[in-house]
Amino acid sequence: MSFSHVIIGGGIVGLATARELVARDPAARIVLIEKEADVGLHQTGHNSGVIHAGVYYQPGSLKAQLCRAGAEATKQFCRETQIPFETCGKLIVATSPLEVERMHALAGRAAQNGIEIRHVGGEELARIEPNVSGLEALLVPATGIVDYRRICVAMAERLREAGVELRLSTRVTAIREDETGVSVTTDAETLRAEKLIACAGLQSDRLALLAGLPVCHRIVPFRGEYYTLPSAKSAIVRHLIYPVPDPELPFLGIHLTRMIDGRVTVGPNAVLGFSREGYPRGSVDLADIGSMLGFAGFWTMARRNLRSGITEFRNSLLRRRYLEECRKYCPSLTLGDLGTPGAGIRAQAVLDDGTLVQDFLFLDSPRSLHVCNAPSPAATSAMPIAKMIVDRMEKAA
Repeated sequence: MSFSHVIIGGGIVGLATARELVARDPAARIVLIEKEADVGLHQTGHNSGVIHAGVYYQPGSLKAQLCRAGAEATKQFCRETQIPFETCGKLIVATSPLEVERMHALAGRAAQNGIEIRHVGGEELARIEPNVSGLEALLVPATGIVDYRRICVAMAERLREAGVELRLSTRVTAIREDETGVSVTTDAETLRAEKLIACAGLQSDRLALLAGLPVCHRIVPFRGEYYTLPSAKSAIVRHLIYPVPDPELPFLGIHLTRMIDGRVTVGPNAVLGFSREGYPRGSVDLADIGSMLGFAGFWTMARRNLRSGITEFRNSLLRRRYLEECRKYCPSLTLGDLGTPGAGIRAQAVLDDGTLVQDFLFLDSPRSLHVCNAPSPAATSAMPIAKMIVDRMEKAA
């Protein structure tokens, strides 16, 4: 069977890309392949559910632009599909004089990005968030919360209505490109398409290797472990409570997040994962471990981040240490409040020189485009990312 486009990956970026293709050409013959039994079951379905405003990103950067556009597009899609979301706002809380200094610099960055912010002094912070401890804070009113998995399901429904074929529970086993198109072999059949777009997230390097592309990176999984507070503590905060970022650390750090279903979570940390898709604690996949250990860039990255890595592992293994990080912002929390544990897994692309890729990473061929790294906030930015992907493929045609 022949198609105009085959898309591999049923996360929010892959679904949004199919949606963009349909919007540009309703007659396009599109098939989307997903190895799981439903859409949005990996990174999209295990993220924090935050609609980010883009306050952290370099002024004028692609990430900043995509985030702002994506936040508006996400909210509009929710309105159209009656998916509940809430614009609850985010407080970035400084707990030390050094963090206050960094927070003021962050305020300047937000202003350059055109993001509405408001300074919150210590007295006001204590009044609006009595359970939160901090010297000062920045309020980002536009930040919201949503269930991105529901967005994926709604996108999939609309794609089916538009004639897009979704092949779920279908695993790609081979990719072959020639002058006239791309053949994608699955465990069920071989599909033929004029063009291929791979948005494979945690498996993106493997799909690129399968296609014979020159891959200079590997996906290293990082577990973001969090705890859900008991229902009695579901009103402990009114906003999202975020830290002032430390430029010396590769990841943001623990924060308190309100979820759209009424829960409040604390976390996540960032620990090395031993399975790309193993969410329970202690998950191990020998193939995933072998992929890391056999990659020179992994060892370089590990040496550079050894100190922070050891700290994160200690916090992961010792719940009391994890609690200390949480109590930095919310001193009333106790060990008994760290209820149901959970985890998401971040598909972190690492280059062969050990660099953690913080921007988009694409690999192209004449008839295919592989999205090898779509950095946070990819869920928020999925719809403008999809426009960028389709633009890039059209320009290469």
